Parts: sequence; structure tokens; C-alpha cells
Amino acid sequence: MDLKKYIREIPDWPKKGVGFKDITPLLEDPKALKFVIDELAKPYLGQKIDKVVGIDARGFLLASAVAYKLGAGLSLVRKKGKLPHKTISRACDMEYASNVMEMHEDTIKSGERVIVVDDVIAYGATMEATAEMIEKLGGNIVGISFLIELSFLKGREKLKKYKINSLIEY
Repeated sequence: MDLKKYIREIPDWPKKGVGFKDITPLLEDPKALKFVIDELAKPYLGQKIDKVVGIDARGFLLASAVAYKLGAGLSLVRKKGKLPHKTISRACDMEYASNVMEMHEDTIKSGERVIVVDDVIAYGATMEATAEMIEKLGGNIVGISFLIELSFLKGREKLKKYKINSLIEY
């Protein structure tokens, strides 16, 4: 399936020079959405996956469906101040902002097998911060999956030690 035809590019958003990849047309199409969830889950079928970690905010949409398909739990990574319980955090410089990402300190148990799902990898800073938190909590990262990889930004280089799966490359 040609997934790129379901991605709408919004030029100069949220700031000049950024070509935002809008995934809402893909989410609105039942066949494309099903295909994406199946493909994101495929590398992990038949494996024991304890948790799927989804990253704020569009990553939640994909990660929750992948967790359901794999029979795994869902853990959330959010921007600072959005989670109500005790958290751990990591700062990250993203493509057009700096942020602090957090997750509940009890969301990943030591030894759990974890995959991380997000919509886009750009510079890789958010995923790098997420991976550090998961490992600090004792999780074993089995793989990382993205819907879209902006390969020209070389985010994959920050994540060399992980198995990475992406469905669309720009």
C-alpha cells in the first residue's frame, strides 16, 4: 500500500521551514489505518511483548492499537506536567523546540520486554530520551517502530543500538 498518498504535508508549520507530516488522512481511512497497525505490529508477532510505549501525542494513537494487537500493556511518555503520578524525566531538543519528556516511574517493571511506537522520527531526540527512561526503569527495548522516518535528519543515528522499523521514508 502506498502510504505516502495518505500523508498531507503542511508547509511552514509549526514554524517556517518545517514541512509538517499530517497523518490525519491516514487515520481517517479504515484500510490504511488497519494496514499501518498490522505492519507496525508485524515484527513482534509471536514474541512476548509486555509493554508498548507511546509518545505524546500522535504516538498514542498508533501505540494503543499495536498494544491491543500484541496483547501487551500500554505505557505513556508525555510532555512535562501532564502525568499525575510520580515520574522520571529527560530533557530533549526536538526539531523546532526543547522539551522535557516524562513517564510514570512505575509504568515499566524491571525485565519487561518493551517496544516503542511513535508517528515520526526526525532528529531522534525524543526517542533517545524515551529509551533512556525505559532502560533506567529496567525495561529491555526489543524494538522501535515509526510510521514515518525523515531520514535526511539522521535521527536513526542516535538509536543505533536498537532494532528500528519504519513504514514510510522521506
